[in-house]
Amino acid sequence: MQLLRTYILPRIVQWAVVIFVGVTIIFLIPRFSPINPVDDMIGRMTAFQTMDPQAVVLMRATMQDLYGLDGSLLEQYINFWQRLLQGDLGPSFQNFPTPVNEIIAAGLPWTVGLLTTSTIMSWLLGIFVGSLVGYFQHRRWAQVLERVVIVIYPTPYVIIALILMVLFTFYWPIFPMVGGAQGKPALNWEYISSILRFGFLPALSIVIGGFAFRFIIAKALATTEIASDYVQYAELAAVPKRRIVYSYIIRNTMLPHVNDLALSLGAMFEGALITEVVFGYPGLGSKLFTAISNADYNIVMGIVLLSIVGIATGSLIVDLLYPVFDPRVRLR
Repeated sequence: MQLLRTYILPRIVQWAVVIFVGVTIIFLIPRFSPINPVDDMIGRMTAFQTMDPQAVVLMRATMQDLYGLDGSLLEQYINFWQRLLQGDLGPSFQNFPTPVNEIIAAGLPWTVGLLTTSTIMSWLLGIFVGSLVGYFQHRRWAQVLERVVIVIYPTPYVIIALILMVLFTFYWPIFPMVGGAQGKPALNWEYISSILRFGFLPALSIVIGGFAFRFIIAKALATTEIASDYVQYAELAAVPKRRIVYSYIIRNTMLPHVNDLALSLGAMFEGALITEVVFGYPGLGSKLFTAISNADYNIVMGIVLLSIVGIATGSLIVDLLYPVFDPRVRLR
């Protein structure tokens, strides 16, 4: 009971406050934008045709109510929360009258599949290889690998994606250039294999960037652990080096890595914007880019809202799991 009152409940309250503040900011930003989406849409509709002024006035009133822009700012805010609690994100401006829920639902499986696999792979590789290089830092292979990663790490993300595209779609046309799959969705090997072929290069670009980042973190943490007394004693006691790496270094540096994994998985709901745009991948990132370009605020708010909830929930899960990974929290 004391654990619930002193540890769990404060973190749940903090999670709720973060989401509340995030939703409020999402609500306010588009309304302070100089672009009025209703005026913009009516302007596009009347650009090439003449409409009755009374019909335009009625259309404006209907669209303002439809998009939750009718009334004072407080009334809009209350209406926004009422719709949000019902799971209604409103219609898309650009793809009217398609609901935002349908557009997000269409891109969500692609983004979740791509980012879940690539994030976990880069996380595992970064921890394992970075810890090995940190422990065997005086070996020749470790020094060469570290120099390669140092060159990759500051390289802009879009450059990595473009290099992979040029190499494996132009010079060696092994993989397709754009798209997510080929053929009609079905549970057969032909369709599943097309998903793997179309998703390989986007996933590889994410893995390379994520691996370099986590490699540097894992190496720095491993270098600190090597100087600790228990590692020095284990080496003097002739403990096998493999056991030292796994049981002493990787295990004792897992807390920041677990936190990083949870936040990275929570952030997947915003999509891999650059990767998806470069490879034409049909995930949330490409939809977010299109929505920003067309001032489609409802889609932008929906995707950003998913990202806020995902990151806050990931952080909450890590906080609640800390007693499992860290015995010092359990003792307190």
